[in-house]
Amino acid sequence: MSTAVLSASAAAAIPVARRTINPWIIALAVVIPTFMEVLDTTIANVALRYMAGGLSAPATDSEWVITSYLAANAIILPISGWLAVRLGRRNYFLLSIAIFTLASVLCGMASSLGMLIASRVLQGLAGGGLQPSSQGVLLDAFPPEKQGAAQTLFGIAALLAPVVGPTLGGYITDNYGWRWIFFLNLPVGGFALWMCSRLVFDPPYLKAAQIESRKKAAPFDTIGLCLLSLTMVTWEVVLSKGQEWDWFGDPFLRVQTLAVLFVVGLVGLIWREKRIANPLIHFRTLADQNFRWCCVIIFCAFASLYANTTSLPALLQSLFGYDATTSGLVLSPSGIGAVIMLFIVGLLLGRGMDARWLMAAGLFILAIGNFWMSRFTLDISPWDVVWSRTVFIVGLSMLFAPLNVAAFMHIPPQLRGAAVGLLALLRNEGGSVGTSIAQTIHERRDQFHSLRLGEHLDSFNPAVTSYLDQARAYFLQQNGDAAAARDMAIQSLQNLREQQSSSFAYFDTFVLFAAVSILLIGLTFFMKRSVAEKGAHVAAE
Repeated sequence: MSTAVLSASAAAAIPVARRTINPWIIALAVVIPTFMEVLDTTIANVALRYMAGGLSAPATDSEWVITSYLAANAIILPISGWLAVRLGRRNYFLLSIAIFTLASVLCGMASSLGMLIASRVLQGLAGGGLQPSSQGVLLDAFPPEKQGAAQTLFGIAALLAPVVGPTLGGYITDNYGWRWIFFLNLPVGGFALWMCSRLVFDPPYLKAAQIESRKKAAPFDTIGLCLLSLTMVTWEVVLSKGQEWDWFGDPFLRVQTLAVLFVVGLVGLIWREKRIANPLIHFRTLADQNFRWCCVIIFCAFASLYANTTSLPALLQSLFGYDATTSGLVLSPSGIGAVIMLFIVGLLLGRGMDARWLMAAGLFILAIGNFWMSRFTLDISPWDVVWSRTVFIVGLSMLFAPLNVAAFMHIPPQLRGAAVGLLALLRNEGGSVGTSIAQTIHERRDQFHSLRLGEHLDSFNPAVTSYLDQARAYFLQQNGDAAAARDMAIQSLQNLREQQSSSFAYFDTFVLFAAVSILLIGLTFFMKRSVAEKGAHVAAE
């Protein structure tokens, strides 16, 4: 069958009514499940200890609730393009929404930690198909000159969900219980499934690709899937448990063993995928220089986002006495700045601005936000946090839509599904790496600063003796016990030392990611000009 006949047959299968659907209605429909899926990567973080207590499990084991989800999500993301072609993107998208919603209900009904983890694995496998499918629908529903505006809407979902996740999760947990974090997905998922079933359809080129795929009947890459699973599972476990197990100093050799398995799996995966005709992961998409550098930038940018989202609430709760809900409320106003900037960036892209310059500006502002936080003291007000966090999120929102435009500018339509899946994988894995780096830096730099501060805390330091004398006099006045007053004065000095060392450790994390953001600006100069030109596009409108 010729290509012309295939295209004509595929186009004829689409009712005329579908061509009149407003693409913005389609965008709204597909963004809802995307927001729901990304939200579930962070909404459960603040409730881990409540889950462990409610299920009579050790608090340290509750981290597997997050790790299992991310590992399952990572396994399915690279093969989402293959599944979309084989099953049909519409069918795969609807199936993912349905299973994700069902798995969310099972999470809420879990009676043991094992059942919760198993349900999270199912949830992660289904959720992995939501981001690439929804982004693929957006790319096909809008002409090239409106891609910036379409990616803006996708960016709202992808950026706001991690921002509001901890706040919403803390509020629900404090007021209704942790199970409602998952039950919340039932009405949202049901509504999204109903909308998408009526609005989302496969464009002609996907139908042609599906017919061609069935004609060739290429065997499924089972070995590639096994290597991918080995790589992702070992990677996620090392990131999640590395610091707890002392990384490569682990006396039980768990980290060392997992690291070896990860390297073997990764090398084997790359070797195989480059040598077979039907790879699960199309590494040849990385041959495009725009897409290659965008992968690096999105990985590091989301590492910065998740490191910031992990470190800042911990800083507020441990050193400033904020509870989960209050710390979330301090971080939430940044979402307003993100939405405003996303719309501004969408307009600029629509008017022909080169996406590279917007990306560079976003990275610079991202660095400013991180550097601002690194200059905090223990005397800051909540508004200092609000404004610095807003600057940080505004920088990220300036980066997101232009990056998606630049990444797919020169990718052939037939490889878009694979490219979207790979970019989404790196976005998620960047979050995992950022979370792990933030935790590791804080613990290790906390020890470093504690030792450095302790070098000067001796009886020969006039400032130390003066503080202890004043504190001892104060406590003696309070309780009348000289021995107890002396001990309390020493303990208060120790508390100050711990507060200072912990705060310096958090600030070091912000400095690191500010430096990373500055270095990433240089990558934009290696990219091709990225301006959306008006013209025909592949999707049926």
